[in-house]
Amino acid sequence: MRLFAAVWPPTDVLDHLDLALASVRGAPAGLSSAVRWSARETWHLTVAFYGEVPEGVVPGLTTDLAELAAGIEPYELALRGAGVFSHRTLWVGVGGDLESQRAVTRGCVEAGESASGATDNRPRDRPHLTVGRVRPGSRPPRRRSSRPDRPGQRPDMNGPDDEDVAASLVRALAVYEGPRWLVDQLTLVSSRPGAGRGGGPLYERVETFVLGR
Repeated sequence: MRLFAAVWPPTDVLDHLDLALASVRGAPAGLSSAVRWSARETWHLTVAFYGEVPEGVVPGLTTDLAELAAGIEPYELALRGAGVFSHRTLWVGVGGDLESQRAVTRGCVEAGESASGATDNRPRDRPHLTVGRVRPGSRPPRRRSSRPDRPGQRPDMNGPDDEDVAASLVRALAVYEGPRWLVDQLTLVSSRPGAGRGGGPLYERVETFVLGR
């Protein structure tokens, strides 16, 4: 069973983000089409990734996560800004009570180590929500120079006007700021790669833990 722990934004927050992304997806052909956009049902904030976990480990993991959630009071977050990892993975950032978010992350990682011995070594210091991935080899539309620089020179098709696809989209989302919401739940999720819409992952909630109880 492939598992991870996550914070799932509520419907109104996802609605707001969906509307903002609609304008970006409507960018000139060759830019938006260069991205494989993630399905809305996959939008979440990963706090710990556990990988393949034997079913016998799950009860202990859920117990630890329930205890963790009970000791953390609800806190506020908001989706804000954007960025890119490795020139390919597009994400929307997070603002608000990041100290509480990082405390949840530390606790969830420790719960996984305690239950299965597995260590999540991925950096989690920058909470984010992945919205898409640039297709390999994609480039935005090229703009032709108005005239050659030298007599007999062909118009430049690969000059300074070329822009990186990911960087262009990050600029379009840089000023995004979504509504604040109260994080009052933590979710343990199973993942089946390739089983979801468009060949993406299929996520199913295994258990939800209420914060502060």
